Amino acid sequence: MSDKSSGIGIFDSGVGGLTVLQSIKKRLPKETLIYFGDTARVPYGTKSTETVTKFARQDIHFLMSQGVKMIVAACNTASALALDTLKKEIDIPIIGVIEPGAKGAVAASLNKKIGVIGTEATINSDAYSLAIRRIDKYISVVSHACPLFVPMAEEGWGEHRIAKIAAEEYLSVMKGKVDTIVLGCTHYPLLKKTISKVVGKGVTLVDSAEETAKEVERCLAELNLLSDGTGASIFYVSDNPNRFKLVGDNFLGNGSIGRVDKIDIDTF
Repeated sequence: MSDKSSGIGIFDSGVGGLTVLQSIKKRLPKETLIYFGDTARVPYGTKSTETVTKFARQDIHFLMSQGVKMIVAACNTASALALDTLKKEIDIPIIGVIEPGAKGAVAASLNKKIGVIGTEATINSDAYSLAIRRIDKYISVVSHACPLFVPMAEEGWGEHRIAKIAAEEYLSVMKGKVDTIVLGCTHYPLLKKTISKVVGKGVTLVDSAEETAKEVERCLAELNLLSDGTGASIFYVSDNPNRFKLVGDNFLGNGSIGRVDKIDIDTF
């Protein structure tokens, strides 16, 4: 049985989910957060549903071996393709990033016109559009893939002039057509300032990482599992801890990531 002092397990195919970890940490500073980045098998977005489900299952099994009280799938691909299956297999709460992002977008939109940006895999899955329309079938959704945003975020180029050029190109299909845009990739909050400048002040940006953190808090409060501890962040990867730390510091700030341990995910 989980108790309040147990950690929250967070997994992603790489470093992008660190934006989710950061949002949870800001909202719930007393929680212990255990992060696993599957850096040996990144990206998940090019894999089949069967493979993504297999990988996500192993990620979850590893985090459960750490005694966590909740799992957060900080990966849009895993949330879209594997979560419904895996929720049936374990007995602790699992929260993905898509449903919270969709809820936040519907709540924010005044004109029922929402844009969704993400990786090609997430956009092709139509997961956000379906989640939004389950909440309100009358909402119009415009979706567009922005694949170059991921390497720019990892390079630390979120506010670089090249990021602005890419944003102007990608987001031209949404200008004047939406009042809200979902940042449907965990890397995209690093480009939030650039995206906001391009789309203008009249468009609300919904950060799925922040919305997921709200859902984590709501769920833990409902289950009476909010921690009153001192809080900590623990990091594991399946390959190349040094690269994870280097890129991860672009997400969280230099020096934010201390020790990173490598584990053999194939044993889970």
